[in-house]
Amino acid sequence: MSEKTKRIIGWVLTGLVSFIFIGSALGKLTGNAEALKMAETFGINAKAYFTLGLIEMACLILFIMPRTGILGTILLSAYMGGAIATHLEHQVSVMAPCIIQTILLLVAAYRFPELKSRIFSSAK
Repeated sequence: MSEKTKRIIGWVLTGLVSFIFIGSALGKLTGNAEALKMAETFGINAKAYFTLGLIEMACLILFIMPRTGILGTILLSAYMGGAIATHLEHQVSVMAPCIIQTILLLVAAYRFPELKSRIFSSAK
């Protein structure tokens, strides 16, 4: 596979991850009534929910930019870890955040070969 093809695949996968996170962040930033109702069941008020949307969008921008992509990956992974913990705390299914987390990490491993080599390198 050529480098150009690998780069195109990487950007397409990044676009798919971005689509997921943009949809989630926009729901938080626009104050969608259904999203706010769900947030209230978790004990999150509208102002905190808006702030979560800003944080999610900032992390996503870092993920999209090639120079800060690894940092964005780490921050989005931490964000999703918080989502998983919140779902567990309130006895809600963790399937969706776990799937999103897995997709995020797989895309990051594809986009950033140095990340994959760091994680899977043998200890010396």
